[in-house]
Amino acid sequence: MLSRDETKAMAAIPVALAVAAAVAWAGSAGGRTILGFPVFAVLFAMAFLIQWVVFVPSFLLRSERFFDVTGSLTYVSVMALAVAWSPPVDARSALLLALVVVWAARLGTFLLRRVRRAGKDARFDQIKGSFWRLLLTWTLQGLWVSLTLAAGTAAITAGTRRPLGIPEALGLGVWLIGFGLEALADEQKRRFQLVSANRGEFIRTGLWGRSRHPNYLGEILLWTGVAAISAPVLRGWQWVTMVSPAFVALLLTRISGIPILEKRADKKWGGREDYETYKRNTPVLLPRLWKRQG
Repeated sequence: MLSRDETKAMAAIPVALAVAAAVAWAGSAGGRTILGFPVFAVLFAMAFLIQWVVFVPSFLLRSERFFDVTGSLTYVSVMALAVAWSPPVDARSALLLALVVVWAARLGTFLLRRVRRAGKDARFDQIKGSFWRLLLTWTLQGLWVSLTLAAGTAAITAGTRRPLGIPEALGLGVWLIGFGLEALADEQKRRFQLVSANRGEFIRTGLWGRSRHPNYLGEILLWTGVAAISAPVLRGWQWVTMVSPAFVALLLTRISGIPILEKRADKKWGGREDYETYKRNTPVLLPRLWKRQG
């Protein structure tokens, strides 16, 4: 008999697929086709198929080691196929592919090293033995990949081509700021955790002294930049794909990112005067440009 959590997971999977199907339909409007099928929709389907294929050995081996690297490779694969199946390759397509590859390579490598150093990924402790909960996690990664890439892949597979201009330059600037924030925040935390005296402690230096989750702010900004670069060639229903940065922000701030980490931190350090002071004086996401005392 399925537990309550497993039942919820089983019910959530078709909901995730329905959301993906709706965006796939909208993003395909007026776009390129391959063998009679919309390229955009095929790419959405591939994002999920890759996750489900790798889910099988992950469940059988009760292992989370494939999760992050699969996500990164899916990002690169989907964008590379979008470009390959949507000739001619213009500057916008090449730029979007390059930005995603750079981001995925950096983040994927960072996450893989983190799991190897820790020996496990604590997010999977309670779910890797549950078929439906683990399948939901892999399915949600398919949704995460497809929706975050939606604006970019819609722009690449669209029938419209136009030169890059000021909107694209502004989008690239936002992407660079976001990428820099995320990379710097991750590196600062990595170095903090390498110091033996910091073992079991929370970071409150560097960017982490201005925001409790500066890496997530960077993530939201860089996908906003991708959407801005994509927007000038979107037409009609393709504008639905501009949900990409909003989806990233919603997921990180309300569902799977900040709420989980905040709850874990409160459980570990809640009640400590230094931690409570840090929480009181440090914004959750948007950084404070000056530090408050006390």
